[in-house]
Amino acid sequence: MVQTLNQANSAVLIEGVSKTYASGQIALRDVTLSIEEGEFFGLLGPNGAGKSTLINCMAGLVEMSEGRIFIMGHDVSREKRQAALNLGMVPQEITCDPFLTVRETLNYQSGYWGIRHNDAWIDEILSALGLADKGEKLVRQLSGGMKRRVLVAQALVHRPRVIVLDEPTAGVDVELRDNLWRFIGELHRAGHTILLTTHYLEEAQAMCSRVAIMKDGRPIAVDHTDRLLASHAERRLTCRLERGELPEGLLSLLAHRQGPELTFNAADAKTVREILGALEAAQCTISGLTIREANLEDVFLRLTGGVA
Repeated sequence: MVQTLNQANSAVLIEGVSKTYASGQIALRDVTLSIEEGEFFGLLGPNGAGKSTLINCMAGLVEMSEGRIFIMGHDVSREKRQAALNLGMVPQEITCDPFLTVRETLNYQSGYWGIRHNDAWIDEILSALGLADKGEKLVRQLSGGMKRRVLVAQALVHRPRVIVLDEPTAGVDVELRDNLWRFIGELHRAGHTILLTTHYLEEAQAMCSRVAIMKDGRPIAVDHTDRLLASHAERRLTCRLERGELPEGLLSLLAHRQGPELTFNAADAKTVREILGALEAAQCTISGLTIREANLEDVFLRLTGGVA
């Protein structure tokens, strides 16, 4: 589907981006997206969908085979420095030097961007991320969750307009997750554009005003989160099949199956009654019956046919 993009209002503009690696693997296929300034945008997809390749192209870490990317109006390929100054990247991998202190890490990062006398902002970041008492500790002395906080701090030292969060809460504790989202929410309210990739779809549903769902190197759905949910507003009937065989007539309504756990699409109360009636007629014994509205994970699974 051809999209009409407005560069004037775009914090990130991606035009016809494709990437084919030397091995012949096609990672991106003619991707076109626009992320508006001040937007909280979710980039979702199963493993291998092309999310990481796309954000690495945005950061200038992977060279595109075709297409262009603009960060705050700056061409990533032709204006690398200006584009990079407007982008803060929080990677999945822990990339900090283990033999530097936290404060040294942030001072060196500030120096990389040519920023002097950055102590006040560094202190604010450390405080917001719960690192105020860790400034003089070596990075190697920190827990995995604390190291991830340092990655976030590194991405923010040059006050970028666009912040990319690549699986920021993977493997972190609940307290860090809450603190991180509180701080990111403050940055967003201050006008920063946030791009989030995550496998925690409940986070994307709660935080993102708009999402793109990718599969096989291209977006298969791009819409406001509430509209995407409304377009797949079916109920979900979940139960556990304790005894009996699933009737063939219900296969078309089966959204997901994991062992004896069955999840059906149920558009309305009539469909719920039909599902339960068919199970009863087939002499199936079920337990743990629940009925709920569809969420973003349901939409994701339906569109990708895979796992989150």
